[in-house]
Amino acid sequence: MPFIQALVNLAGHIALLLWGTHMVQTGIQRAFGPGLRSFLGHALSNRAKSFMAGLVVTAILQSSTATSLMTSGLAASGLVGLVPALAVVLGASVGTTLIVQVLSFNVAAVSPALILIGVVLFRRAKNPQIHDLGRVFIGLGFMLLALHQLLEALADYAGSPAFEAVLSAISATPLLSLLLAAVVTWAAHSSVAVVLLVMALSAKGLIDPYQAFALTLGANLGTAINPVVEGHTDNDLSSRRLPIGNLAMRILGVAVAFALLPEITHLLTSLDGDGARVVANFHTAFNLVVALAAMPFLSRVADLLVRLLPERQDDSDPSSPRYLDPSAKETPIVALQGAAREVLRLVDTLGEMLDGTKAALSTTDRRALSALRQKDNVIDRINLAVKQYLTSIEPDELSVADRRRMDEILLFSTGLEHAGDVLDQNVLPHLAKRLRRGVKFSRESEQELGSLLDRLQVNLRTAAALFMSQDERVARMLTDEKIVFRKAERDGTNQHFNRMREGDLNAAETSSIHLDLLRDFKQINSHLVAAAAYPILEQHGELMQSRMIPSTPRLVQPEGV
Repeated sequence: MPFIQALVNLAGHIALLLWGTHMVQTGIQRAFGPGLRSFLGHALSNRAKSFMAGLVVTAILQSSTATSLMTSGLAASGLVGLVPALAVVLGASVGTTLIVQVLSFNVAAVSPALILIGVVLFRRAKNPQIHDLGRVFIGLGFMLLALHQLLEALADYAGSPAFEAVLSAISATPLLSLLLAAVVTWAAHSSVAVVLLVMALSAKGLIDPYQAFALTLGANLGTAINPVVEGHTDNDLSSRRLPIGNLAMRILGVAVAFALLPEITHLLTSLDGDGARVVANFHTAFNLVVALAAMPFLSRVADLLVRLLPERQDDSDPSSPRYLDPSAKETPIVALQGAAREVLRLVDTLGEMLDGTKAALSTTDRRALSALRQKDNVIDRINLAVKQYLTSIEPDELSVADRRRMDEILLFSTGLEHAGDVLDQNVLPHLAKRLRRGVKFSRESEQELGSLLDRLQVNLRTAAALFMSQDERVARMLTDEKIVFRKAERDGTNQHFNRMREGDLNAAETSSIHLDLLRDFKQINSHLVAAAAYPILEQHGELMQSRMIPSTPRLVQPEGV
């Protein structure tokens, strides 16, 4: 019974440590994640800057896994090269050791203050970023509190026979300990938490430095497994080049360090005898040495990964480009025609989303909404591929007409992508809200929304025809459709307020969602008009810069006249 109680206490302290680490990571990602991802995308010009970018971002995020996954997404989409991406993950490995260095000192006394500050920010702040920073402070406080309690618990149970038996098993087979730590790190999704646990054991003298270093190597190996497992799930192995390359470098570094572990242990213990500090120093030194040793060979590593994991074109993947022939870029007119054909695939996908949206007006199947969101991902990926393809064409090879056509293709593709985003980010959440509340549209409301979706389908086909024909008459006809959607939104608003005045709460609730959908449908139609019709009307001088009537200056009469 005492042994079970001891295990429960230790497990509770470890769980608090893991939860605190999770709160810090998620709080930072929510507060600064998009900005950090954008920073990564702009900082990857060479391997030195990439290394520092990975170190800084991971020091902020406190998750090398999160940094690796973000970089994998950028590399898989072609936004960054493989060499700077590999440099980022090397920097990320060093960045994640900084919090371990800080927590290796005795800073547990500040945990109550951190939790207090965090709770105040979390509960009182109206700014979302400040709210998420409160989560970070609470998580840091939990981490320090868990470490303090863990050290006390380990001191209490250090002399128990069962505990000594477990530690003896760990020390008997260092290689097995290394693999066990790797598995635990992969399952916990946090090398920081596992290394902190090893530091706690070492600080109390429950394991010697050799055993602690072996466990730390396992934690460094386990953290490289997560991006491989959780990265891109498609069948194109080229998207896994970065995480597999990082794992390969990590395996090689761990193998060399494990072979030299006796000498490394003697060197580091002679420099610092503190159990916690020596583990933190080894953790930082290992990652720094691996990074410095691998940096000069990143180009060769990248070439090897490209040969072993070639890019595979999957014709069954709807988001895979089909008409963007790289060899056609030598003949811009052919490349532009291929890009235009690729953009028409966006029209088909957006049309499928509109059909699915109409069906979702009355459906009770939430899986249908998830399927529609996947179609928006298809639109995003094809649009990105088209932009990358066209912007990679040598500008000097383009005539004035070619450049104009390129701008038309890019504008139309971007407009379709924006329309898909409105469906994904606005329309589908409103329909999901209807399902959560368990309400239904009235027959009149469903018919009105359905007819507007039918009209959007017609306008989408008109926009596609206009994109190919560039006919001025069709452009004017498509522009006139904005009047229809403005009138529908105005009428819907008036009906909504009438229902509110009549006290029909159920109808008022559905009419509120109805009104939001009308506004979204109007925005989708505006994107179609702006992408297809406005460039043609502007080219022919038929597009007003403003809908306001030009004001005429008043004549001011002199006083006394």
